[in-house]
Amino acid sequence: MKSENIFILLFNGFSDWEISYLTPELNKSEKCKIRYFSIDGSEITSMGGLKVKPDLSLEDIEISEVSALVLPGGEAWEKNEIKGINILIQNLNVDKKIIAAICTGTTFLGQHGYLDNISHTSNDINYLKAIAQNYKGENNYENTTAVTGENIITANGTAPLEFAREIFAKINLYSEKDIEKWFQLFKNGIWTE
Repeated sequence: MKSENIFILLFNGFSDWEISYLTPELNKSEKCKIRYFSIDGSEITSMGGLKVKPDLSLEDIEISEVSALVLPGGEAWEKNEIKGINILIQNLNVDKKIIAAICTGTTFLGQHGYLDNISHTSNDINYLKAIAQNYKGENNYENTTAVTGENIITANGTAPLEFAREIFAKINLYSEKDIEKWFQLFKNGIWTE
């Protein structure tokens, strides 16, 4: 069985809760391998104070090995502090690999034109326009929690469960029925057999 290589960008101040439902399910699956990276490979501290030593740096990534890229939110996106990631995203987008961004991570995609012609969401349309001043995708904006538009998944910062659900569906982690069962358990406390 071919393993899906899910690369997750970590940076100082990343919103740790936004990937907290996603990563345990990916990690326990034999279908996936998570690779955590930071721009320079050095240890980072999440917004919640969690210290993490990534597996590799941005320059260590072989694009052919990436099945999906996950961009969690954090103020660093708003402050334009994350440098050097656009070439990776550009190449992944050309290859139609999965690019998943939540909360402020969506502003980077908006700023660089990745959301202009696909269905997408963010924290709010006015927020996205204010932070991503080059954004031109207003006609494709959906005021909802999470959206998959072609190979790009976007979610607002209140939707880590919906974000995870969209990624699970896109990589076929579980059947549609089992994804919905997982979602109902964590969203509503309902478990069905």
